[in-house]
Amino acid sequence: MGTESQSVRASKSWQSVATVVGWQTAASFCYYTIFAATGFLRDAFSLSETLVGVFLTAALLGYTLMLFPSGAAVDGFGEKYTMVVGLLALAIAAVGVSLAPSYGLLLGAGGILGVAYSTAMPASNRAIVASSPDGRRGLAMGLKQVGVTAGSGAASLVVTGVATIAAWQVGFWVVAALAGGYVLVFVALYDGSQGSGEFSLPNLSRLRRNRAYKVLVVAGLFVGASIFSMLGYTVLYVQDAVGASAAAGGIVLAVTQVAGSVGRVGAGNIADRLGGAKGAATVALGQILLAVVLFAVLAVGDWSLPVTILLFIGLGISIHGSTGVFYSCLSELVDADDIGGATAGGQTAINIGGLVAPPLFGLLVETSGYGFGWGLLVGMTLVATVLFVEVRRQT
Repeated sequence: MGTESQSVRASKSWQSVATVVGWQTAASFCYYTIFAATGFLRDAFSLSETLVGVFLTAALLGYTLMLFPSGAAVDGFGEKYTMVVGLLALAIAAVGVSLAPSYGLLLGAGGILGVAYSTAMPASNRAIVASSPDGRRGLAMGLKQVGVTAGSGAASLVVTGVATIAAWQVGFWVVAALAGGYVLVFVALYDGSQGSGEFSLPNLSRLRRNRAYKVLVVAGLFVGASIFSMLGYTVLYVQDAVGASAAAGGIVLAVTQVAGSVGRVGAGNIADRLGGAKGAATVALGQILLAVVLFAVLAVGDWSLPVTILLFIGLGISIHGSTGVFYSCLSELVDADDIGGATAGGQTAINIGGLVAPPLFGLLVETSGYGFGWGLLVGMTLVATVLFVEVRRQT
């Protein structure tokens, strides 16, 4: 009877995890439309590569500025309420981006999209901590992070695919409609955990005393710089340096996202086997080291489309697949009551990297070529490697 009861609880836990994965997929489906649409936006508004980077930065700035308030909302009102409101806001904001009549309003719409997406990591990480079966948090977190890559990959295919038969804006409307529909599914299937009932910004005093957590957060800054730069310029790189179409660029971006999904699940499973924060940090370290090599290969040569696809598959498995174990490590380093604030801190660092690096990457591309842009990411990932070594030492 006891075994049967445990089996039922585990089944219910995995059902909740699957529902959260679906929510994360829908949220990322909305947010990552802007990465898939960089080529269309560049043409529609006559933008330089640098101004494309500024637009991506505007979305990330809105995302970053609202992370701690969103973390406070999650801890205060529970994750379910925050996730429902957040996904509805994302669907509306995606439509807003598609309707922007000028570059200035496009920047504002991108910022609002980022604000809506700020609910994603604090809420979904708390949901995974509350829902995952015992001893399987790494795998559950990896599966949840697959939602990020699945959603962004789907956005790449939908936005670029729809644009071949209709106006590029229609792809945004399709994404918004599907995300809005998932809100109903989520409300019906996910129960959620209770919050404190009060809205207050996280108390960071315990986190400041946690050295391993602080080093991990700094590592996140360089990981974020690499991921957002890579994703933001994948489509343009395929168009400009490889000489393929925007649709081909969308496929490369989608394949990268799928590879990231594989990397996150595999990395989470390995981290569970190794156990604890050190196990998660060890897996992340291996992934970042592989990314150093792959960025260096991109920096030193001009590659055909098939070779480019293979390189980006590797980057998906490595750097883009590392965020699941990053958050597994983070959740092992802090108390459950601090998850909202700790996640906000980690994601803020990732986003700050993403705020600074894409415009710099774009400037290097304009002035010196893609080789120098990829060289910048080699340096970023080397610094991240050193920091993950220190996280392992501290755990």
